Amino acid sequence: MQDASASPMSSEVTPASADSNGTDASESVVSTHVLVPIEQVHKLRELARRTRIHQSEYLREAVEDLLSKYGKQANNGGEL
Repeated sequence: MQDASASPMSSEVTPASADSNGTDASESVVSTHVLVPIEQVHKLRELARRTRIHQSEYLREAVEDLLSKYGKQANNGGEL
């Protein structure tokens, strides 16, 4: 949970304590805001409902996949 005094748009990192989103409580997490097409939101919500896996877990997995994909390119002389 984010500190009430921190802006949701700030880059302040807050330590996770009692985490209900499936992340390791020893990790630091930050809240972020993205705009997603409504159709994708509906599909993600339905997937999360069917599988009982939090939307946030799917989003973290997607970010990790992208970083892996583009991180390999960055290691080969490209930019991230």
